[in-house]
Amino acid sequence: MKKKNAPTMKDVAREAGVALGTVSKVINGLPVSDIYREKVEEAIKLLHYEVNTYARGLKTQKSNLIALIIPNTTNPFFAAFTDHIEGALYKRGLKLLLCCADGIPEKEIACLSMATQNKVDGVIALTYSDIGKYIAEDIPIVVFDRFFENHNIPRVGSDNFAGACLAIEKLLEFGCKHPVYLRFHSIFPGESDKRKDGYLFACKKYGIEPDFLDMLECSNELEQMKMFLDRHKKPDNTLTFDGVFAHTDYHGYMFTRLLRQEGYRIPEDVQLIAFDGIRKFGNEDGELFVSSICQPIQQLAEKCVEIVLMQDHSTIPSLTLLPVKYEYGGTTLRPENPPSCAGH
Repeated sequence: MKKKNAPTMKDVAREAGVALGTVSKVINGLPVSDIYREKVEEAIKLLHYEVNTYARGLKTQKSNLIALIIPNTTNPFFAAFTDHIEGALYKRGLKLLLCCADGIPEKEIACLSMATQNKVDGVIALTYSDIGKYIAEDIPIVVFDRFFENHNIPRVGSDNFAGACLAIEKLLEFGCKHPVYLRFHSIFPGESDKRKDGYLFACKKYGIEPDFLDMLECSNELEQMKMFLDRHKKPDNTLTFDGVFAHTDYHGYMFTRLLRQEGYRIPEDVQLIAFDGIRKFGNEDGELFVSSICQPIQQLAEKCVEIVLMQDHSTIPSLTLLPVKYEYGGTTLRPENPPSCAGH
C-alpha cells in the first residue's frame, strides 16, 4: 500500500479555502480575522497537519528551544533544577534541549556546539569547567553558580555567603561551641566557594577557631572524612568538635553516616547542617536528608529562564543572588529542645 504523503500548508489552505499566506499567519501567531483563523485551525485538525518547527525557526529566526547544560540527572539537586527549568519553559510555550555533560569540558563544548547548530534561543548552563570562550556571542546565555573568565555572562545563584553564616549561627543557637567545616570542591571557581568565606567570617565574628577539611573533589572522600574524624578524637573517644557545617547535603549525609558508624549520636553528640536542601523522592514537600541551608531551586530556575529570555541584555545584572533559609532535617536539635552538645 502506498504511503500517503504528510499534508502541507498548501493542503491546509485548499481545505480552509484561504490563501497560503493566511495559513502562514495563523501558524506563526500573526493577526488574522477570527473567521479565517477558525477555518485554518479546523483544516489543521481535519488533515492532522503538523507544523514543521525547524522550517518555521529558519523563517522566524526562533526555534523556541532553550538548551540546558548540567553535569547529570542522578544528583537530586540537578534533577530538581532541570524539572523546574522545563516547567518554566513550558509555561512560556518553549521546549527544553537537555545536555548532560558529566562535568567533562570536551563534552560541554560539544553540547554548546549542538545547541548552536540547533539554533536554540538561549543556553542555561550549570557547568564545572570554564567554557566561556566557546559560547557564541549571538546566543543568550545565563550560568548558574559558576564563574567564567567572560564577565559579561550573567550569573544566577543563591546567597552562599549569608547561608554559611546562617548555618554557623544556627549551630551556635542550638548549643554548639566548636563547629567545623567540611568541603570537597571543584577546581573551577563558583558562587558556592563563598560558603567557606561565610564560615570564616562567622568564626571571626563569634570568636571561634576555624577548623576545616577543605579538599578538591576526589575518589576517596569518605576515607578523607574518616581521617579528619580520627584526628579530632580525644583519648576518651569524645570529639573536639560538636557541630559540623557541610558544603553540600551529599557530603553532610556521608559524614552523618560515618559519625553514626563510629558510635556518635546525631544530634545529641554532634549536630550537622549542610547546604542545598535536597529532599527525599524529589518531592517539594518531602523530608530533608539532613538539616540544611535550603536553596530556592524553583525560584532559581525561574530566574534563569527569565534572564535568558530578556530582550534588552543591557539591563541584565552580572550577578543575581536569591535568599536561602534554614530547615530542620533531623541532624540538629529542634529549637524547643535544650542544647546538649556543648562541652565536647
